[in-house]
Amino acid sequence: MFEGQPKGLYALALANTGERFGYYTMLAVFALFLRANYGLDPGTAGIIYSSFLMFVYFFPLIGGFMADKFGFGKMVTTGILIMFAGYLLLSVPLGGDSFALMVMLAALISIGFGTGLFKGNLQVMVGDLYNDPQYADKRDAGFSIFYMAINIGALFAPTAAIRIMEWGQSMGVSENDSYHFAFAVACASLILSIAIYYASRSTFRHVEGGKKKAGDAAVVDDLTPAQTKERLIALGLVFAVVAFFWMSFHQNGLSLTYFANEYNETSAEGLKAMAFNVWNLVAIIFMVYASFSLFQGKTAQSKGIAALVIVAALAFLGYNYGVLDGAVEVKAPIFQQFNPFYVVALTPVSLAIFGWLAARNKEPKAPRKIAYGMIVAAVAFCLMLYASFTLPSPNEQAALGEAAPRVSSYWLISTYLVLTFGELLLSPMGISFVSKVAPPKYKGACMGGWFVSTAIGNQLVMVGGILWGDLPLWTVWAVFACLCVLAALFMFTIMKRLEKVC
Repeated sequence: MFEGQPKGLYALALANTGERFGYYTMLAVFALFLRANYGLDPGTAGIIYSSFLMFVYFFPLIGGFMADKFGFGKMVTTGILIMFAGYLLLSVPLGGDSFALMVMLAALISIGFGTGLFKGNLQVMVGDLYNDPQYADKRDAGFSIFYMAINIGALFAPTAAIRIMEWGQSMGVSENDSYHFAFAVACASLILSIAIYYASRSTFRHVEGGKKKAGDAAVVDDLTPAQTKERLIALGLVFAVVAFFWMSFHQNGLSLTYFANEYNETSAEGLKAMAFNVWNLVAIIFMVYASFSLFQGKTAQSKGIAALVIVAALAFLGYNYGVLDGAVEVKAPIFQQFNPFYVVALTPVSLAIFGWLAARNKEPKAPRKIAYGMIVAAVAFCLMLYASFTLPSPNEQAALGEAAPRVSSYWLISTYLVLTFGELLLSPMGISFVSKVAPPKYKGACMGGWFVSTAIGNQLVMVGGILWGDLPLWTVWAVFACLCVLAALFMFTIMKRLEKVC
């Protein structure tokens, strides 16, 4: 999995991990912050939340065009500085009046634009590392590793958000103002990100791009106009489909968080309680990776170390279970740790499965993986539909007060597991597909196009907030399940055309 990868991959992945940690720390509590601090209804909060996500993923298109002209490295650095300014504004507690709302919106635009310069261009640089023939066959695995690194940052974000807010409240800060402590974490994480970037720049400087100097080689593009058109059309079709995935997937920060806040049990005991300690999840991740090393290790020493890691992780989990004292509190933002946990834990499993299929010439191409991912996402929302079938509507639930029914945390934990399977099929493979198929002269713009499709899906996330009210709860999840199925069916109808350009 990790062997034979270019050194620049790990440097760029770590730089992205720092930025994503801050972003997801902010995002873990953002929807709840909008409702608590400004008194917004679920629909209005959903519109602001989805609009922010839209900007975050739309601006990479502009960032891509700028990078094609000025260079990827310059845009990445500029993006970090602009993001820092936005998070700094967001971390200042100004209350809940109109002025505070305007400052908050300005901060969101700054964060969105900065992310647009940073995120897509960093991923183009990762893709360009694999233009070297010696790394060409490692591209899909490389993007899976890169995607895993993103989720390492996201894994710790919900716990960091909750703990920093609790610390603020213990210092006498009101609950509404404590949200700003979580936002300040993003500022610190960006400082770490830029430090990693410049400390390891020598490993990827050759893919930063920039203004051409005398003697520099021109971009090699031996595609005919017809081939370029064919590739751009194929990319456009994929972009249209994945928008519906992101519309559904990013309900994790909106309607699924509303569900966690209003319908999920408020405490957990025993083994279930273990799932809400992020360090227990980290121990499981160590066990997964050590298990692979145990069976795939080439030396007795490596296998011995792997066995010791497994034993230590089991002992750690056993100790933590033994010292559990009653129930633990379950807060809504904490559920957002499960998706990145599953991504990190399941990435080697996914790579092993596809590696096994590739060795037998049976590995599906990226477009087919994307279609399968849509189907899997539909299954996840069917789980939520089943769990919600007998529950009252959100407005009825609120009216019941203390008598309102609550469900087991296992429903959300299971839903995030299935959603993650879909994500692993779609997201890293989609990014790899773009980097492989994009015409050389339009790489930055095409990667920006991938993010625009995500932006459209993110803007549509607001549907979850709009539906959250008088409608039966199960119909909310039915909408997303049906959209994912329809998108997958469309994908299969154009599969031959997509696989032709791979």
